[in-house]
Amino acid sequence: MSKPLILIIEDEPGIADTLQYALRTEGFEPAWCASAEAALTLVAQRPPALVILDVGLPDLSGFELFKRLRERVDVPVVFLTARSDEIDRVVGLELGADDYVTKPFSPRELVARVRSVLRRAARPAPPVPTAARAFEIDDGRRQIRFYGRPLELSRYEFGLLRALASRPGHVYTRDMLLALVWDDDSDSLDRTVDAHVKTIRAKLKAVAPTLEPIRTHRGVGYALAEDLPTQLP
Repeated sequence: MSKPLILIIEDEPGIADTLQYALRTEGFEPAWCASAEAALTLVAQRPPALVILDVGLPDLSGFELFKRLRERVDVPVVFLTARSDEIDRVVGLELGADDYVTKPFSPRELVARVRSVLRRAARPAPPVPTAARAFEIDDGRRQIRFYGRPLELSRYEFGLLRALASRPGHVYTRDMLLALVWDDDSDSLDRTVDAHVKTIRAKLKAVAPTLEPIRTHRGVGYALAEDLPTQLP
């Protein structure tokens, strides 16, 4: 059987060499690209089993490259980043990355993460959470439907509800939501998030008066309920 091809997209040769050695030792076939352009060319020739993607590349943002890769192949991606800011990790996971590792890292830990992601990718896809079915998100029109009813949302209300609905059950802190939704949060406060959540709740209640789609986790933040019915009674 052929070994799984793991594509490393990393501009630092020392890190790339370490990763290649660790992966090769554990039975994988590593391939290294130092730029986004080279990576896109290689993926077109031979789709990998998994991609290890550095966020800081010289010719293109790792986040932008991730989007372009996903347009071409449906492949698991593990972000590799030197940044410690929580928002970088949040953005990567929000885009749909499967995992992330922060530099400096243990090569053995990263290989373990690779194995774990590949195992998850090989499993049948779980059913869509009922909470996700309650919402229809149209990014092109910047519109969200709740049980088929379009919601009249401001720019920030759309961003907040989109973030919550994209990952039912995931608890977002106020700082996470500020960073995800507000372009410049220097003048924004935690209470700004609370005020917008309040208006969103009122609009959701107008459609489904008996439901509580947005749950408050005191001292932490907000999450979308995972137990919403698939349709209204």
